[in-house]
Amino acid sequence: MTKERHIEIEQLDWLPIPPTLEDGLAEHAISKRQLKNWTLVLQSRQIPCRSEKVDNKWQLSVPVSHYQNALQELIQYETENQNWPPPPPAERTLHENTASTIWILILLAIFHNVTQHKINLFGHHPVDWFELGNAHAGKILNGEWWRLITALTLHSGFLHLFSNITLGGIFMVRLCRLLGSGRAWFLVLCAGSLGNFLNALVQSSDHRSIGASTAVFGAVGLLATINMLHFRSTLRKNWPLPIAAALGLLALLGASGENTDIGAHLFGFISGSGLGFMSNFFTQHVKWSWKQIDRKLALCSACMILGAWGLALTANL
Repeated sequence: MTKERHIEIEQLDWLPIPPTLEDGLAEHAISKRQLKNWTLVLQSRQIPCRSEKVDNKWQLSVPVSHYQNALQELIQYETENQNWPPPPPAERTLHENTASTIWILILLAIFHNVTQHKINLFGHHPVDWFELGNAHAGKILNGEWWRLITALTLHSGFLHLFSNITLGGIFMVRLCRLLGSGRAWFLVLCAGSLGNFLNALVQSSDHRSIGASTAVFGAVGLLATINMLHFRSTLRKNWPLPIAAALGLLALLGASGENTDIGAHLFGFISGSGLGFMSNFFTQHVKWSWKQIDRKLALCSACMILGAWGLALTANL
């Protein structure tokens, strides 16, 4: 008799936590996951607790003296985490622009073929495309800003061109699908130009470079930043992963080779990353008709290239 009374008193010393966290003793079943989380919360607050199965249902109990404190801690925990985990990011509207991307790359290849032939143009007999258009650091800083753009369209040979078209095509197809062709190419052109400018600032005055790889790594930076910002809620503590992966790609592909301009690749990547933040800001906070702006940016990109070469061909006449 004494033993039974001792058991009853001991049981009354512990009260089960209701699953709704509302004071009362009705329906004491909680899920196994909830049990695990609540146990960790109470343990972190040094509140004694114990779990057991009652009629095949989990039950979490605390001493009577800690009951109200336990309820408050669990209510606070649930309030702070009521919207966690966050819902997955909204599906992006992808633009089918593969054909336009391929055509632009074909035009780049055609222009490379043009630069391999002797052509008389604008008083040049023949035109020395590489002398007029390379990213000459000293001349850029002396005002020949068009070299920032023209250098992106020049390549030293077929292998140089092929590697940039192949690698750039992979990234540009994805970037154009995310942003639209006009905005994607405009941002990549700006990233490549800005990368060339930053490179000119740190190189010697007689440094020269050519190639679209600065813009290609600008596209890598854009993609990494845009993906990081879009998936930051689901990546949680791993939000830097897209940037880390892009940096690994930069180290693997952008720092090897005898004539590789590591500075141009690095600054192209940095420029693309920065423009990715700006693009994301405008997309979220500026309610523009991006479809119309996309066409204008496409035209603007074409005018930038044609205008830059126009200045390169006529500036010193």
